[in-house]
Amino acid sequence: MIELINVTKTYANGVDVLLNVNLHIGKEEFIFIVGPSGAGKTSLMKLLYREERPTVGQVIVDRVNVVELNADQIPYLRRNIGVVFQDYKLLPKRTVFENVAFALRVTGAPRSTIRRKAMQSLELVGMLRRANAFPEQLSGGEKQRACIARAIVNNPPILLADEPTGNLDPTTSWDIIQLLDKINRRHTTVLVATHNKNIVDDMKRRVVALESGRVVRDQQLGGYNV
Repeated sequence: MIELINVTKTYANGVDVLLNVNLHIGKEEFIFIVGPSGAGKTSLMKLLYREERPTVGQVIVDRVNVVELNADQIPYLRRNIGVVFQDYKLLPKRTVFENVAFALRVTGAPRSTIRRKAMQSLELVGMLRRANAFPEQLSGGEKQRACIARAIVNNPPILLADEPTGNLDPTTSWDIIQLLDKINRRHTTVLVATHNKNIVDDMKRRVVALESGRVVRDQQLGGYNV
Protein backbone atom coordinates (compact mmCIF):
# COMPACT_ATOMS: atom_id res chain seq x y z
CA MET A 1 0.00 0.00 0.00
CA ILE A 2 2.72 2.49 1.08
CA GLU A 3 6.48 2.14 0.76
CA LEU A 4 9.35 4.51 1.42
CA ILE A 5 12.62 3.36 -0.14
CA ASN A 6 15.93 4.95 0.93
CA VAL A 7 14.18 8.28 1.54
CA THR A 8 16.16 11.32 2.64
CA LYS A 9 14.68 14.81 2.92
CA THR A 10 17.04 17.76 3.23
CA TYR A 11 15.76 21.32 3.41
CA ALA A 12 17.40 24.28 1.70
CA ASN A 13 19.14 25.29 4.94
CA GLY A 14 20.97 21.96 4.93
CA VAL A 15 18.95 20.36 7.72
CA ASP A 16 18.19 16.66 7.20
CA VAL A 17 14.67 15.95 8.49
CA LEU A 18 14.59 12.36 7.20
CA LEU A 19 17.61 10.13 6.70
CA ASN A 20 17.60 6.89 4.67
CA VAL A 21 14.08 5.92 5.73
CA ASN A 22 12.81 2.51 4.61
CA LEU A 23 9.24 1.70 5.57
CA HIS A 24 6.54 -0.64 4.32
CA ILE A 25 2.90 -0.16 5.35
CA GLY A 26 0.35 -2.77 4.35
CA LYS A 27 -3.27 -2.35 3.39
CA GLU A 28 -5.65 -1.66 6.32
CA GLU A 29 -2.89 -1.27 8.92
CA PHE A 30 -3.19 1.17 11.82
CA ILE A 31 0.19 2.69 12.66
CA PHE A 32 1.40 5.27 15.16
CA ILE A 33 4.35 7.43 14.08
CA VAL A 34 6.04 8.68 17.26
CA GLY A 35 9.09 10.69 18.22
CA PRO A 36 10.10 14.05 19.68
CA SER A 37 9.38 17.36 17.98
CA GLY A 38 11.62 17.71 14.95
CA ALA A 39 12.01 13.96 14.53
CA GLY A 40 10.48 14.06 11.01
CA LYS A 41 6.91 12.87 11.62
CA THR A 42 5.17 15.69 9.77
CA SER A 43 7.71 15.66 6.95
CA LEU A 44 7.08 11.95 6.45
CA MET A 45 3.34 12.57 6.22
CA LYS A 46 3.80 15.40 3.72
CA LEU A 47 5.80 13.13 1.41
CA LEU A 48 2.88 10.72 1.17
CA TYR A 49 0.42 13.27 -0.20
CA ARG A 50 3.08 15.13 -2.20
CA GLU A 51 3.05 18.30 -0.18
CA GLU A 52 6.80 17.80 -0.33
CA ARG A 53 9.22 15.66 -2.34
CA PRO A 54 12.17 13.70 -0.99
CA THR A 55 15.68 14.83 -1.80
CA VAL A 56 16.59 11.19 -2.42
CA GLY A 57 14.54 8.01 -2.64
CA GLN A 58 11.16 6.71 -3.72
CA VAL A 59 7.72 7.16 -2.16
CA ILE A 60 5.24 4.55 -3.40
CA VAL A 61 1.54 4.96 -2.67
CA ASP A 62 -0.78 2.28 -4.06
CA ARG A 63 1.89 1.20 -6.57
CA VAL A 64 2.48 4.76 -7.81
CA ASN A 65 5.78 6.55 -7.28
CA VAL A 66 4.38 9.90 -6.15
CA VAL A 67 7.78 11.55 -6.59
CA GLU A 68 7.31 11.30 -10.36
CA LEU A 69 3.81 12.80 -10.49
CA ASN A 70 3.38 16.07 -12.35
CA ALA A 71 1.30 18.94 -10.99
CA ASP A 72 -1.85 17.85 -12.84
CA GLN A 73 -1.71 14.37 -11.32
CA ILE A 74 -1.33 15.40 -7.67
CA PRO A 75 -5.03 16.25 -7.08
CA TYR A 76 -5.98 12.72 -8.17
CA LEU A 77 -3.47 11.28 -5.69
CA ARG A 78 -5.00 13.36 -2.90
CA ARG A 79 -8.50 12.09 -3.60
CA ASN A 80 -7.24 8.75 -2.31
CA ILE A 81 -5.59 10.17 0.82
CA GLY A 82 -7.55 11.85 3.60
CA VAL A 83 -5.58 14.21 5.84
CA VAL A 84 -6.47 15.31 9.37
CA PHE A 85 -4.56 18.26 10.84
CA GLN A 86 -3.88 19.29 14.43
CA ASP A 87 -5.16 22.82 13.70
CA TYR A 88 -8.20 21.56 11.75
CA LYS A 89 -7.87 23.91 8.73
CA LEU A 90 -11.64 24.33 8.50
CA LEU A 91 -12.98 27.16 6.34
CA PRO A 92 -14.19 29.67 8.95
CA LYS A 93 -17.03 31.20 6.93
CA ARG A 94 -18.55 27.89 5.87
CA THR A 95 -20.74 25.58 7.91
CA VAL A 96 -19.63 22.11 8.94
CA PHE A 97 -21.69 20.66 6.09
CA GLU A 98 -20.17 23.10 3.58
CA ASN A 99 -16.64 22.30 4.78
CA VAL A 100 -17.22 18.59 4.21
CA ALA A 101 -19.08 19.11 0.94
CA PHE A 102 -16.26 21.29 -0.39
CA ALA A 103 -13.96 18.28 -0.57
CA LEU A 104 -16.42 16.69 -2.99
CA ARG A 105 -17.30 19.86 -4.87
CA VAL A 106 -13.73 20.35 -6.06
CA THR A 107 -13.88 16.91 -7.70
CA GLY A 108 -16.91 17.95 -9.78
CA ALA A 109 -19.29 15.50 -8.10
CA PRO A 110 -23.03 16.01 -8.75
CA ARG A 111 -24.97 18.02 -6.14
CA SER A 112 -27.07 15.02 -5.12
CA THR A 113 -23.95 12.93 -4.57
CA ILE A 114 -22.30 15.70 -2.59
CA ARG A 115 -25.23 16.02 -0.20
CA ARG A 116 -25.63 12.27 0.28
CA LYS A 117 -21.96 11.57 0.91
CA ALA A 118 -21.42 14.62 3.11
CA MET A 119 -24.35 13.68 5.34
CA GLN A 120 -23.16 10.07 5.53
CA SER A 121 -19.69 11.23 6.54
CA LEU A 122 -21.05 13.57 9.21
CA GLU A 123 -23.25 10.80 10.59
CA LEU A 124 -20.28 8.45 10.83
CA VAL A 125 -18.30 10.91 12.96
CA GLY A 126 -21.28 11.91 15.10
CA MET A 127 -21.61 15.45 13.72
CA LEU A 128 -24.91 15.30 11.86
CA ARG A 129 -26.66 17.49 14.43
CA ARG A 130 -23.95 20.13 14.04
CA ALA A 131 -24.05 20.21 10.24
CA ASN A 132 -25.25 23.83 10.11
CA ALA A 133 -22.85 25.16 12.75
CA PHE A 134 -19.84 27.30 11.89
CA PRO A 135 -16.32 26.39 13.09
CA GLU A 136 -16.27 29.17 15.70
CA GLN A 137 -19.33 27.57 17.32
CA LEU A 138 -17.62 24.19 17.77
CA SER A 139 -15.53 22.72 20.58
CA GLY A 140 -12.08 21.40 19.77
CA GLY A 141 -13.35 17.84 19.63
CA GLU A 142 -16.19 18.83 17.31
CA LYS A 143 -13.77 20.66 15.02
CA GLN A 144 -11.62 17.55 14.80
CA ARG A 145 -14.64 15.38 14.06
CA ALA A 146 -15.61 17.78 11.27
CA CYS A 147 -12.04 17.60 9.95
CA ILE A 148 -12.20 13.80 9.96
CA ALA A 149 -15.56 13.87 8.18
CA ARG A 150 -14.04 16.04 5.46
CA ALA A 151 -11.01 13.75 5.19
CA ILE A 152 -13.08 10.58 4.68
CA VAL A 153 -15.94 11.93 2.57
CA ASN A 154 -14.29 10.59 -0.60
CA ASN A 155 -13.91 7.20 1.11
CA PRO A 156 -10.13 7.25 0.65
CA PRO A 157 -8.17 4.03 1.22
CA ILE A 158 -5.58 5.97 3.27
CA LEU A 159 -6.11 8.37 6.17
CA LEU A 160 -3.23 10.42 7.61
CA ALA A 161 -3.70 12.16 10.97
CA ASP A 162 -0.96 14.57 12.05
CA GLU A 163 -1.19 15.15 15.82
CA PRO A 164 -5.01 14.86 15.75
CA THR A 165 -5.27 15.07 19.56
CA GLY A 166 -2.62 17.72 20.12
CA ASN A 167 -5.10 20.44 21.12
CA LEU A 168 -7.60 18.23 22.95
CA ASP A 169 -8.18 17.13 26.54
CA PRO A 170 -7.54 13.45 27.45
CA THR A 171 -11.18 12.31 27.25
CA THR A 172 -11.79 13.99 23.90
CA SER A 173 -8.45 12.70 22.63
CA TRP A 174 -9.48 9.15 23.40
CA ASP A 175 -12.82 9.67 21.62
CA ILE A 176 -11.01 10.88 18.50
CA ILE A 177 -8.62 7.92 18.50
CA GLN A 178 -11.55 5.54 18.90
CA LEU A 179 -13.16 7.19 15.88
CA LEU A 180 -9.97 6.69 13.85
CA ASP A 181 -9.94 3.06 14.98
CA LYS A 182 -13.54 2.72 13.77
CA ILE A 183 -12.54 4.12 10.38
CA ASN A 184 -9.62 1.69 10.23
CA ARG A 185 -12.02 -1.20 10.81
CA ARG A 186 -13.93 0.00 7.74
CA HIS A 187 -10.88 -1.12 5.70
CA THR A 188 -8.96 2.18 5.69
CA THR A 189 -5.20 2.32 6.24
CA VAL A 190 -4.59 4.80 9.08
CA LEU A 191 -1.35 6.55 10.06
CA VAL A 192 -1.34 8.71 13.18
CA ALA A 193 1.59 10.94 14.10
CA THR A 194 1.36 11.68 17.81
CA HIS A 195 3.09 12.66 21.06
CA ASN A 196 0.27 11.14 23.11
CA LYS A 197 2.03 8.42 25.10
CA ASN A 198 -1.07 7.19 26.93
CA ILE A 199 -3.03 6.59 23.76
CA VAL A 200 -0.18 4.77 22.03
CA ASP A 201 0.41 2.58 25.08
CA ASP A 202 -3.29 1.75 25.46
CA MET A 203 -3.96 0.98 21.78
CA LYS A 204 -1.11 -1.52 21.32
CA ARG A 205 -0.79 -1.07 17.58
CA ARG A 206 2.23 -1.02 15.32
CA VAL A 207 4.58 1.79 16.35
CA VAL A 208 7.22 3.39 14.12
CA ALA A 209 9.55 5.62 16.14
CA LEU A 210 11.59 8.39 14.54
CA GLU A 211 14.59 10.11 16.04
CA SER A 212 16.58 12.80 14.22
CA GLY A 213 15.01 11.73 10.95
CA ARG A 214 15.81 8.04 11.27
CA VAL A 215 13.56 5.07 11.97
CA VAL A 216 14.91 3.77 15.26
CA ARG A 217 12.12 1.29 16.04
CA ASP A 218 9.36 -0.51 14.15
CA GLN A 219 7.37 -2.66 16.57
CA GLN A 220 4.13 -4.59 16.34
CA LEU A 221 1.83 -4.24 19.38
CA GLY A 222 4.18 -1.51 20.55
CA GLY A 223 4.13 1.28 23.10
CA TYR A 224 5.38 4.85 22.97
CA ASN A 225 8.73 3.89 24.45
CA VAL A 226 10.71 0.66 24.10
